[in-house]
Amino acid sequence: MYMLAALGFAFIFNMLGIINFAHGSIYMLGAYICYTLVEALCINSWLALFLTVIISFGIGLILERICFRPFVKDFTRVVMVCVAIIVISQTTVNILAGTKTQAIRPFVLGTVSFLSQTISLERVVTLAIGLCLLALIVFFVRRTTIGMQMEAIAQNRTGAELQGIYVHRVSAYASVIGCALAVIAGSLMGAYLTLTPSMGGTMLGKVLMVVMLAGAGSTGGIFITGLVVGGLDAILPIVLSGATSDAVAVGAIIVLLLIRPQGFFGHEA
Repeated sequence: MYMLAALGFAFIFNMLGIINFAHGSIYMLGAYICYTLVEALCINSWLALFLTVIISFGIGLILERICFRPFVKDFTRVVMVCVAIIVISQTTVNILAGTKTQAIRPFVLGTVSFLSQTISLERVVTLAIGLCLLALIVFFVRRTTIGMQMEAIAQNRTGAELQGIYVHRVSAYASVIGCALAVIAGSLMGAYLTLTPSMGGTMLGKVLMVVMLAGAGSTGGIFITGLVVGGLDAILPIVLSGATSDAVAVGAIIVLLLIRPQGFFGHEA
């Protein structure tokens, strides 16, 4: 799920040149939209996930057209817009859903055994969905016309425009895909973790770690760095207390970035 959320963030960053600090809020909104569809409308969890993704398409288009496109070259205004999105989304969720801990109904019930360990089938299915989506996105970027246009824009926006690529349309596709990946991650994570209005901030921190380790312009590298960050989060709490494990994980990532500031798979931004 770190990989999916980070890939969505990277799409918007690479295509639009925008650091979308509101990406965690999109992740959080996706989880709450899916939860609302399941609980309020009594919709099947899988159908609710599908409808949430459809809704995210509209969110992505609105963000690109109204919030990002007018301020592509103005970092300060983009940051202010992202802060506004974060405040509005968290306040709205607090008012409508409250601050109590909630969770989406499981998509899959049961457990499986692996190497004498019992693992929730929910986590196995989530992993499988994440890997399939990652493979699909990599194929889309490298093998389709729109994907190659996205790579061209990421490498040189002006050059892509001179080649006849309609940059705004391709950027809208990137924003839609980025938001869709965020809400899928939020919905799946919300099924076996808890929902809180502040969950987006936690995920944003993880996403920034994954993207910085991968490096600017890298999408394939997110797979490896997502495993690194996810592995640290899975292993360190076993041997260290919660706060200590988080500090050690962040410290390890800082050391890696000091060794290679441009990331392991990208280029200097």
